[in-house]
Amino acid sequence: MPHPSDLAVVLCHGSYHTPAPYGALLEALQVRGIAAYCPQLPTADLAKLNVGDVANPDFGREPPPGGYPQGEEDTEAVLSILKPLVEAGTEVLMVGHSSGGWAATQAAQPDLQADVRKSQDLAGGVIGILYAGAFVIPVGESVNSFFQPKDGNFVTPPFMTFHKHGAAGLGTIVDAEKFLFNDLDESTAKQWAATLTASPILTSKLTNDAYSALPCAYLVLEGDLTLPREYQEGMAGLQASKTGNFSIYNCPAGHSPHLSWTEGMVDTIQSFIEKIKVDQRAKEASK
Repeated sequence: MPHPSDLAVVLCHGSYHTPAPYGALLEALQVRGIAAYCPQLPTADLAKLNVGDVANPDFGREPPPGGYPQGEEDTEAVLSILKPLVEAGTEVLMVGHSSGGWAATQAAQPDLQADVRKSQDLAGGVIGILYAGAFVIPVGESVNSFFQPKDGNFVTPPFMTFHKHGAAGLGTIVDAEKFLFNDLDESTAKQWAATLTASPILTSKLTNDAYSALPCAYLVLEGDLTLPREYQEGMAGLQASKTGNFSIYNCPAGHSPHLSWTEGMVDTIQSFIEKIKVDQRAKEASK
């Protein structure tokens, strides 16, 4: 079993989330000898969204004076964890869940990639990215631009609502027990629904083409009512058609496999890491 300092997972959570629902997954990874981290992303941090009392948030307030946090701030939060790990010689698998796929991709920048570091005789680095029911956003697009119709109309998904300021303000999840936690029992679903936060629309464009440089995999959530299975497969397929195959894994879970399929998600992470290692050894042997 790898020593925790040799291998780590950095998980980028979805919009409207704190790291709390991912705690069981982080613990399960650590039990198997993989260090695991999930930083709070500013775009979902009530303390940064000008909602007043975070225990009783007012989603109708004006945006903060400097505007809401965006992907740049999320990336910095991820890098604050990722960079020290890489600089300590740790190999890191990025895992993106839901809209966290954008942050996982953006943060896996060239100077932190394992192959680049190896060419400089440096240990550690990002070895790949696993997207778990996550957004695979093309380079040059934002989460918002990728999902909105190209005809200029604005569509609000059925699982969310905007508040007083519309799309210029904050959105929150509607009927989270159904859309995010449909495969959990009712009381557990309610418990996790109560931890959800809010988010502005995410307009930062992806600038880092990690897809071309790193092994990528997609965990398709077959029971997902937020992003239907066909949509997940379409995103992975679209990107694979440009930059090469994604390894595809499947599971029966809804949108929150970290809660309803925890050990299976750890198995998938370990399987993908092993595939990366096998492929790397084969590549070196063929030189």
